[in-house]
Amino acid sequence: MFAKVSRFVGEVKGELRKASWPWESDPKIKGFKKYKELIDSTLVVLIATILLAGFVSLWDFICIYVINFITSFGH
Repeated sequence: MFAKVSRFVGEVKGELRKASWPWESDPKIKGFKKYKELIDSTLVVLIATILLAGFVSLWDFICIYVINFITSFGH
């Protein structure tokens, strides 16, 4: 059991070393500049999420208005 867990953790570490990380690997770069790509990508995702939420909300309100308008004929 422990041998399997140990081997799994070792394989995970090996795969993570191969990964391309979204920050600068140059040790001379410090602070927020090191994480520029990560911050930029996060902002793109947040803006896209907000725009998508607005689009879905707009269509939801339009559908509610249309359905209320159509069903008001029955009263």
